[in-house]
Amino acid sequence: MKIANPVYDTVFKYLMEDERIARTILSALLKKDVVAVEMRPHEYTNDNYDSLAVFRIDFGATIRDANGKDSLLLIELQKTWLETETLRFRQYLGVHYSNPKNIRKDGNALPMVAVYLLGHKVGDIEEPVIYVNKQICSYDSQLVTKGLPNPFVESLTHESIIVQIPRLHGQINNRLDKVLSIFDQSRMDKDDSHVLRFEDEAFDGDADMTRILHRLTMAAADADMRHKMNVEDEYFSAIEKRDTELLLKDRKLAEQNVKLSEQKAQLTEQKAQLTEQKAQLTEQKAQLTEQKAQLTEQKAQLTEQKAQLTEQKAQLTEQKAQLSEQKAQLAQKDEMLRMSVKMLLQSGKTIEDIAESMQMDPEVIRRLAK
Repeated sequence: MKIANPVYDTVFKYLMEDERIARTILSALLKKDVVAVEMRPHEYTNDNYDSLAVFRIDFGATIRDANGKDSLLLIELQKTWLETETLRFRQYLGVHYSNPKNIRKDGNALPMVAVYLLGHKVGDIEEPVIYVNKQICSYDSQLVTKGLPNPFVESLTHESIIVQIPRLHGQINNRLDKVLSIFDQSRMDKDDSHVLRFEDEAFDGDADMTRILHRLTMAAADADMRHKMNVEDEYFSAIEKRDTELLLKDRKLAEQNVKLSEQKAQLTEQKAQLTEQKAQLTEQKAQLTEQKAQLTEQKAQLTEQKAQLTEQKAQLTEQKAQLSEQKAQLAQKDEMLRMSVKMLLQSGKTIEDIAESMQMDPEVIRRLAK
């Protein structure tokens, strides 16, 4: 059995326009009994394949609890293949909250669940379906249950369901796995990405799943539907080409930024080295200035010492001259004494007489008499 691939927007919209099928899929995702579904106006769906790559459908769902009580829940279902477009999801949520149709008579917004069907993986999260549930806690992180649910609190928060289509690998362990198996791309026909292959008896005995397969089989045989899928292929091919070019540009810019960062780091290092060298030169200059001052001081000391030596030499010369003069005077005095002694000896005086008269040692007189 060949069915139309519901990852295509045109097929998915055609599928969800069947109220019973919408209830089947939403009941499985919400794990609640959806007894009625109303598709809201399609102002924001991607019918014309414009620049937005997010497909959106809003539902008003009537949920019946175990006690048989019905309540209204808004479901915003968004689907995209492009990881770069996921930021638009928040913009769409803003549109939802600002829509007066989603405000109850008491002034509070209707409670909402956001469902995201992603054609790409979310990081390293391996679970194909994850539930992001709001928790209401006190300051000390204790769960608050008394007084809930509360319309005011519910109007300000919402829960989310994220489906990673690439992680659907054919294993069916529960009702949700069975319903989501129609998105399992491992079943894609190797020659035609527009169709998936199922065994004819795949869901025998399950009326809801049989209805889904039947509707998708009709879509696969519809020429207009095939044409619209071709248009989507061309559109997403262009988007993929654009994103590839942007990715290459971003990669090139990233490489340039890395190089610039490396160059900046090198310049910073060089600047640090120059600063260090400048500091070393400043220190060396200070040392040279200090050494020059020391040399100047030593030169002044040497000059002073030289002057002192010159003065001492002059004093020594003067002392030598004085000594020479004294020596000459002594020599002259000795000569006069000698002559006097000789004259006294010639006059008949004895050495003892001369020594006594001159009050000198007789030995000195004898030496002078020689």
